[in-house]
Amino acid sequence: MAWKELLTTDIGLMSLAVIVGVVVIAAVLGKIFLNKINEETSKLGN
Repeated sequence: MAWKELLTTDIGLMSLAVIVGVVVIAAVLGKIFLNKINEETSKLGN
C-alpha cells in the first residue's frame, strides 16, 4: 500500500523526488569531502 501511494500519487512522487535528491546530494558531498581529505593527506605526506 505504501509503495503504491509513493509511486502513484502526486505527493508520493514529490516525496520520492526529495528522497532521491537528498541521497544524490549526500553522495556528491561525500565524494567531494573524500577528495579533499585525500588531497590534504598527500600534501602532509610529502
